[in-house]
Amino acid sequence: MSETATNLLYLVTIVAFVVALRFLSSPRTARLGNVVGAAGMLLAIAVTLAQDRVDHYAPILVAMAVGAVVGAVSARLVKMTAMPQMVALFNGVGGGAAALIALAEFHNLGPEPGRIGVEETVAILLSALIGSVSFAGSLVAFAKLQELVSGRPILYRGQQIVNGLLLAGAAALALAIVAGPQEEWLLTGVLVAALAFGVLFVLPIGGADMPVVISLLNAFTGLAAAATGFVLHNNVLIVSGALVGASGTLLTMLMGRAMNRSLTNVLFGAFGTVQSGAGAAAAAAAGDGGTVRSASADDVAIMLAYARRVVIVPGYGLAVAQAQHDVRALADLLEERGVDVRYAIHPVAGRMPGHMNVLLAEANVPYPQLYEMEQINPEFPRTDVALVIGANDVTNPAARNSPGSPIYGMPILDVDRAENVVVLKRSMNPGFAGIDNELYTHSKTTMLFGDAKESLMALIGAVKSA
Repeated sequence: MSETATNLLYLVTIVAFVVALRFLSSPRTARLGNVVGAAGMLLAIAVTLAQDRVDHYAPILVAMAVGAVVGAVSARLVKMTAMPQMVALFNGVGGGAAALIALAEFHNLGPEPGRIGVEETVAILLSALIGSVSFAGSLVAFAKLQELVSGRPILYRGQQIVNGLLLAGAAALALAIVAGPQEEWLLTGVLVAALAFGVLFVLPIGGADMPVVISLLNAFTGLAAAATGFVLHNNVLIVSGALVGASGTLLTMLMGRAMNRSLTNVLFGAFGTVQSGAGAAAAAAAGDGGTVRSASADDVAIMLAYARRVVIVPGYGLAVAQAQHDVRALADLLEERGVDVRYAIHPVAGRMPGHMNVLLAEANVPYPQLYEMEQINPEFPRTDVALVIGANDVTNPAARNSPGSPIYGMPILDVDRAENVVVLKRSMNPGFAGIDNELYTHSKTTMLFGDAKESLMALIGAVKSA
């Protein structure tokens, strides 16, 4: 294939990626965005394989077949509750691929001293360094989300010093390579230091911050891919990597803003260390008495059935119980009785950006019923019942009322301003932030303890007979 034809077809691929991002910005067109992006990637692969310098098709096709099977099977079998883990894992694979390509190109350019130009050397080093950090960090994020390791911050004395030394060591080895001795053992040292830094970089970050971490690591993978594009002199890889890096960076900033926390606080604040009792103490100090009121499904069903407006607040507990279809069934029953049902979506609810939107979309919840935090908060004072299902930190009034709380200043869903609040929860255990929720001892709040799916099924039966 000629260079002109290659560049023109790569341009079509780049346009497809940009259009796909545009479609992915709305749940209404997200599926079309996925199709357009996948078509663009298929074209990019076909054009790359058509290049004269590409040979050894057999191993390439075998690797593609294996990857396609793994991807298709994972997409079909992985439950929605495990989708954040899969995103983290696949993101890490991208970073690892970039690092391996950098190592391979460094090896293939030959053993002669000074064989690689400065520009190409820098691109190889950036691809190896950033890709390794993304790979190792994403694996740790996967392990935390999969509960293979504790989701709480894992801390030890001198942690930041160790991280700083690892990063400085990787940078020193990289500078040595640029300065002259282009030895593979030096690049291997960069990879090892970057991998270790990636692990230790994510370990002290708590589960509450995983949406931000996933977004940041996604940006890292995009930057590594763009650097790999410079190594391979591939324009479509440069542009697509830059798109991923830019979108991941923007999403990281937006997620941090949604939590009213800086990126440095997310990365180094050890947010999520258990501080049990803080919320209850604050609630008692506020005059709410610290009393927890529980009720039966029949009592809650009467509240819901005779309400004018019910706002459902989904959280990770809903995902764990796989109760999205049950909450849709309950909403349908209430709407048949003339109840105005809406869903309040906090931007960091769940364990990845957009987790609740995807979860409810699986149950075919009508998109117009989903309201973002800025839209729904003014409606809570006119809401008869706020039904909170597993959402903990994003509904905690301590974010407004307790200056000493670690979540103080974080924008929350103002469910405590509704006439009544019903919380479906297994127990009084704190959420990812590691603090008690003042909402649970509020005078307006009624607790319905138990598995979210079982509680919702009980509510459905009770509403039918109410």
